[in-house]
Amino acid sequence: MLDSLREVWAARHRNLLDVGGGTGVIAQAMAELFPVDEVQAVDLVDRFCSSLSVPTRQYDGKTLPFADAIFEAATLNNVVHHVPVTARSDLLREIRRVVTGPLYIKDHERCGTLDNLRLMALDAIGNIPFGGMIWARYLTRAEWEMLAANSGYRIACRATPARYRKSLGALLFPNRLEVTMRFEPV
Repeated sequence: MLDSLREVWAARHRNLLDVGGGTGVIAQAMAELFPVDEVQAVDLVDRFCSSLSVPTRQYDGKTLPFADAIFEAATLNNVVHHVPVTARSDLLREIRRVVTGPLYIKDHERCGTLDNLRLMALDAIGNIPFGGMIWARYLTRAEWEMLAANSGYRIACRATPARYRKSLGALLFPNRLEVTMRFEPV
C-alpha cells in the first residue's frame, strides 16, 4: 500500500491528516517513511495501537475536530468504500475544509459483480481480525471521477500497482482491483 501511495505522492508536506486511520499503523509508517513532518490520525472508533507516536483522535464521522486549512495534505486508506454513498461527498468536502493541498486515496475499483464479490472477500480477510468495518460499496472509475468533481477535487494522478499481490492471490484478487489516486482541490 505504501509503495502505491509513493507513486502518486506530490511533494513534502508539513503535516498530514490520515482520515479513517483504523489502528493507526499506516499513519505511523507514513510518519516514519514519507516526506512529511507530522502525521495525525482520526477514526470513528478508537482502535488505535497504544504504541503509536503519532497523535490520534476519535471523531464523529461528520465534522473533523480541526480548524479550517490546518493541514497541507490528507490520506484515506481503504476507507471510502466503507462510507455510505450519500455521505461520501460530504466527507471529502469536510477534508477539503481542513486541508489546503492534495488528498491521497488508496482504495478499490470495481468493474462488475465478480469484482464486488472478490472485494467483499478481501475486506473480510483484512478487517475481521482487527475489528474493522465489513460493510462496503465499491466504486467504478466513473464513480471515482464523479465523487472527485462533486467534492471540489480533480483526479490529478492515479496508479494501479502491477505487483500488489502475487501468484494465486493475484489470480483470485487481480491487482487491477487496487487503485491509488491524488485528488487536487479545484
